[in-house]
Amino acid sequence: MISFKGAQYPKDVILYAVFFYVRYGVSYRDLEEIMLERDISVDHTTLNRWVTRYPGVIAEVARRRKAPCDRSWRMDETYIKVKGAWVYLYRATDKHGKTLDFMLSQRRNKPAATKFLARVLETNGMPRKIVIDKSGANTAGIKAVNRMLKGFGCPIPIEMVRRKYLNNIVEQDHRFIKRRTRPILGFKSFASASATLAGIEVAHMIRKGQFTPGLCPFQQFKELVA
Repeated sequence: MISFKGAQYPKDVILYAVFFYVRYGVSYRDLEEIMLERDISVDHTTLNRWVTRYPGVIAEVARRRKAPCDRSWRMDETYIKVKGAWVYLYRATDKHGKTLDFMLSQRRNKPAATKFLARVLETNGMPRKIVIDKSGANTAGIKAVNRMLKGFGCPIPIEMVRRKYLNNIVEQDHRFIKRRTRPILGFKSFASASATLAGIEVAHMIRKGQFTPGLCPFQQFKELVA
């Protein structure tokens, strides 16, 4: 249960504003006007605080509630600008394009790839194989995880396939995230970037039917808070 204790607005109002922001390409000032058209007066700075505070914890719930995914995975990263510098959004999908997990990192190296893969394994179990491009960092990360798994007594390592064209599924999936972040023109802090991207990823998972198909998107988002 996500706490809204101390909030000056009803939970549904907060969730509606957060979902609208992470799902659609609007600015905070645009969203302020949209909310006012619904007779809700809320300042754009308050909207910013909501987006910084709530999507991260909602995404943690979403990671564990999503429908099971295929055991053939695709892993890649894309670039996001924070305070004028590029950082890296690690992402993984299954072979059908369903989101497995995501993680924003200030580095693109073996420790970051290893940490991300361990995170994906935590909530998705063991894959049969992981397809990557020819990234040296991701290669080293998978090898490091396989060594750890062997140390824990796992007899069968994760198969690694390094074929760029086979990784098109996750690379194409980046487009929705990039399309949503493009109007933002860069984030002012790593924390706000991480929270906002988490919300965008959850909205994208809802679009892909990874929770409760049949319910309207906002109701699915709202269910993650219940």
